[in-house]
Amino acid sequence: MKIFKYKFTRLIYILIAVILALSVAGFAITLWQVIDFGLDTANPTFTVIRYILMFIVTVALFVILISLLISSYYAVDEKSKSIITSFGFIKSRYDIENIDAVTLDRKTNKLTVVFKDEKFIVIVVKEEWYEEFVQAILDINPRIEYSINSKTSTGEDNEKKS
Repeated sequence: MKIFKYKFTRLIYILIAVILALSVAGFAITLWQVIDFGLDTANPTFTVIRYILMFIVTVALFVILISLLISSYYAVDEKSKSIITSFGFIKSRYDIENIDAVTLDRKTNKLTVVFKDEKFIVIVVKEEWYEEFVQAILDINPRIEYSINSKTSTGEDNEKKS
């Protein structure tokens, strides 16, 4: 199985770092409140529920974001002849035999995989991995059409390759 890591933008990395910091801060503040103030309120049931919810939300947010960073990838599996997409906890599998075409758009720097039922997925990996990713798919199903749309498109740029 060939694995290609998902390419996050710099802005997404910054947002994830900020949200991770906020979730750690939220957990720390809630823990400090539990230790320092305890249940000294008029309604301890509400306080306990608030503490539990804050712990659950901050831990869940932290785990989800870490899973996005660690487990976001595309994989081409030769055994099952499929493309596996993983975005954190969300995983999908696409049969390579159902792929009709793969297009590399130089304007957007994205690979688009089009299936026979007209559905498509956009592959976001490092630009250096485009050819290797496409070749891994073509090794399994050489009948897939591969085309490149360049920034200054001419008739020759849109020729289909098999």
